[in-house]
Amino acid sequence: MSIPVPRQREALTAETRPVTLPDGGLSLLVIEDDPAGSLTVPELLDGVGNRIRVRTARNLTEATRLLTDDVQCILLDLALPGRGPDCADDLDALRQVLRMAPAHAVLALTAEGDAERAAEAVRVGAQDYLFRDELNDRVLTRAIRYAVERKRADLAQRQLTESRLRAQENARLERGLLPTPLLEGSDLRFAARYRPGRSRALLGGDFYDTVRTADGTVHAMIGDVCGHGPDEAALGVALRIAWRTLTFAGLSGDELLGTLQKVLEHERADDEIFATLCTVDIAPDGRSAGICLAGHPSPVAMRRGLPPRLLPYEASGPALGLLPHARWPRRQVELGGQWSLLMYTDGLIEGRVGRDSRQRLGQEGMVEILARQLGAGLTGEALLDSTVTEVRALNGGELTDDLAVLLLDRG
Repeated sequence: MSIPVPRQREALTAETRPVTLPDGGLSLLVIEDDPAGSLTVPELLDGVGNRIRVRTARNLTEATRLLTDDVQCILLDLALPGRGPDCADDLDALRQVLRMAPAHAVLALTAEGDAERAAEAVRVGAQDYLFRDELNDRVLTRAIRYAVERKRADLAQRQLTESRLRAQENARLERGLLPTPLLEGSDLRFAARYRPGRSRALLGGDFYDTVRTADGTVHAMIGDVCGHGPDEAALGVALRIAWRTLTFAGLSGDELLGTLQKVLEHERADDEIFATLCTVDIAPDGRSAGICLAGHPSPVAMRRGLPPRLLPYEASGPALGLLPHARWPRRQVELGGQWSLLMYTDGLIEGRVGRDSRQRLGQEGMVEILARQLGAGLTGEALLDSTVTEVRALNGGELTDDLAVLLLDRG
């Protein structure tokens, strides 16, 4: 007959925890089928003098009922029948106990002349084995304590291994979701820096992308989903992929942002979620660009010999997801022959100026930092690294918000 197994004990998972030891000491569940009652468990004391409580079950059905949370160890007589004539082998009862109690230490009890069977029981999953003829209080007490601690260590090691594997898998997944710029045929140079605000994460709610379409136009985008959790990171990826698809399909400006808003409305977890966005479409000759802002900070334009300047932001529209039927005006700006364009999320400008200060860096403070870096002759990757490093230093440590910075250079 098949023994019913409680659903919560069907399998050992990462959530399984070793059983805890109550203040009153250890509890032992003995499972044995001896009609003569010849198996006698001596009185046992744990290492601090507390008596080890003993319960006895005559079969697996009764053991299921007696296996409560205060039991830490099971002593199973291997002579106990399994599921009858159809059982797989003579260790079937042990396998059922291991499935029934995956977080409990298990000791196998057998006859002294059955050493091979005892060793096989350990290979199957028991923590240790005992011979019936050698059973006494000293041997059994030592075996129980050893089995409980070994099971505790085994479960801890398994949980650590599974956590590492999940972390590696998540890291590979998140790296694969970061964009690869598509700028083949363009004379623009691209650089980006990305720092998620979540601890030990590779991907946050910020997102960016850059592509070149067949007509020679370079399209760049940067955005920020409100919030910092995995749901926001997933939504950011969805919006980035949608933007790239719509851009290659020929959409731009108000039409593109309106379609992205529909994507956000269908993909977000609740109606309170919104996203800011900045798109820049650089003409094929590289001398001008069209800019759309959806509640996002304006980019910074930089030219040699001139101070950095924030591009106009008066005609910006609302963030995506806030207002139905919203509009996002497209503003044309002249860039000139040689220039750099910095696009960023608010993680770069909302850091504090001093560890104990309430003052935020803001856009003006960021422009001042860029002016100093440019004055020192920094460009490209070096300019991004130095700027982010100074922002973190002013903040007095790591920034708590997601941060994305994108730099395009011409000439």
